[in-house]
Amino acid sequence: CGADRAVSAGVCHMGSAVRVARAAPHYGEEPCISGERGSGAVFFAGCPLGCVYCQNYALSRGRIGETVSVERLAAIFAGLEAKGVHNLNLVTGTQFTPEIREALAIAKPKIPVVWNTSGYETVDTVDALAPQVSVFLPDLKYTDPALAARYSAAPDYPEVAAAAIEEMYRQVGSAAIEDDIMQRGLIVRHLMIPGELDNTLGVLDWFAETFPKAD
Repeated sequence: CGADRAVSAGVCHMGSAVRVARAAPHYGEEPCISGERGSGAVFFAGCPLGCVYCQNYALSRGRIGETVSVERLAAIFAGLEAKGVHNLNLVTGTQFTPEIREALAIAKPKIPVVWNTSGYETVDTVDALAPQVSVFLPDLKYTDPALAARYSAAPDYPEVAAAAIEEMYRQVGSAAIEDDIMQRGLIVRHLMIPGELDNTLGVLDWFAETFPKAD
């Protein structure tokens, strides 16, 4: 968005300091992510999108949470891993990508790292994360720019998310699953908007045209 977040908050509602809203084992993801022992979810405050239907509004607008240092964030990662979770599940962390990468370098997790995102990422961000992320878990909300503008204040979402998801797949490839738990790969979510079936069909068409059927 061009904001100097050391001075004032950006579109993501965050300044330059990392803010964590919640960190705990999470059992509500897809079965191949949560498994029996849970996913080590770290929910970050703020979000680059402005979705009117956001289910985590208090988090995405940065109203709750704790400001943490990179070292403290690394300790949070290590603490979750010590609880025996299947993976580290980093939820809506785009606005803190450099700090998260630094914390991962300190923590050196031995379990898969999941990047749980709205899909509104630059290709450069995906490339930067790829050495440390095993599973990308993005949304693909829209193929219609008008809907993206109306409901998420991001008319460029379709092209940005499509490019990001293609790069995610290029980086991690086809799904690798061991003992019913995702170890590497890409899972894409889509939320059907009431009355907007054409948007959902557009998403399905894009997938059919973009990815190999065998994968």
